[in-house]
Amino acid sequence: MTMLETERLTLRPWRMDDAADAQALFTYASSPDVGPAAGWQPHRSVAESAEIIRAVLSAPETYAVVLKRTDEPIGSIGLQKPCASVIGTPGYQTPALEIGYWIGKPYWGQGLVPEASRALMRHGFEDLDLQAVWGTHDMENAKSSRVMDKLGLRLVRVQPHVRMELLGDVWRDEAVRRITREQWEAGVADALD
Repeated sequence: MTMLETERLTLRPWRMDDAADAQALFTYASSPDVGPAAGWQPHRSVAESAEIIRAVLSAPETYAVVLKRTDEPIGSIGLQKPCASVIGTPGYQTPALEIGYWIGKPYWGQGLVPEASRALMRHGFEDLDLQAVWGTHDMENAKSSRVMDKLGLRLVRVQPHVRMELLGDVWRDEAVRRITREQWEAGVADALD
């Protein structure tokens, strides 16, 4: 898998069966302020975090967000098959992937998610030859909304009453956003830096 570098970050694969990666993931993914905002339950143990690395975070184009100065994973980011809300959107075109991300609460507000996302989107358009990058977020998640604004992902529609399966019987209105290859090449994302 590719490794991506930014000024402050390395995006690298999560290391399966690595105690340090599992511990770092648990440290940040156990926060009740992180997972539910991203649509999943807080992690309950290091063993659960290790299993999530094996079962979920080992997927292609999924990366640990590693802070260079500490060499510690502080979040996760990836490009994945778009969810049903995206695929059902008029104007959906392929090849396309959906960006998803989260970062540990101590690192909120430092511009690290936009920094990581720009590198991943560049990889998607230049190396994976994507025609579009999509994103979704809970309409109440102002932080994700601001990140996607900075990245140039434009609101396409709002999907009402989407079930958050990993949270149980929780339903939210979801923003569906997109940036096309043409918008990316025209410099929309870079102009918003």
